[in-house]
Amino acid sequence: MKGSLIIVSFFVAGILCGVLGWIPWDLTESRVSYWALCALMFCVGLSVGGDPESLRSFRKLDPRLALLPVMTIVGTLAGCAVVGLFMGGRSVSDCLAVGAGMGYYSLSSIFITELRGPELGTIALLSNIMREIVALLCAPLLVRWCGRLAPISVGGATTMDTTLPIITRTSGKEFVVLAIFHGFVVDFSVPFLVTLFCSI
Repeated sequence: MKGSLIIVSFFVAGILCGVLGWIPWDLTESRVSYWALCALMFCVGLSVGGDPESLRSFRKLDPRLALLPVMTIVGTLAGCAVVGLFMGGRSVSDCLAVGAGMGYYSLSSIFITELRGPELGTIALLSNIMREIVALLCAPLLVRWCGRLAPISVGGATTMDTTLPIITRTSGKEFVVLAIFHGFVVDFSVPFLVTLFCSI
């Protein structure tokens, strides 16, 4: 839990630095965040590759776990459809479009803004950021209450990048390859699902 709070505190500190103008604009427009993410993935790869036990554990995983990304997508959309039935002023397709972002806030909010307007795009941005923050903060609790696959499902598209370190720590190194596969499949589905529900 302490590690999750540290991660979120860095997120909040980044927001404050951006709002207060403490970071030069040319730095924020550069690809620093991309290279930081690449360095993070490299370090996770070193950690996994340097531990032969984790790869051996992955070989022992049930092949049915390949269905985890599908179940994450189906579960997310089913939940959004149910919520959409009770939302006043928003259609079920609006709720499905927001949920179809699966935590990929940078891409989904841009698509939704272009196709449905800035108000729903902002809702999508905040909704998907909240999904990532919940995955970061609650991963230890999710493992304790719902099992070691729960943080992977909650993380959605972020399990191959930003939430991967916390998943590695809480679920175990044997689930790293599964988390990357899950993130890739869910990530790939986002542009198709978002545009589909925005066109309904």
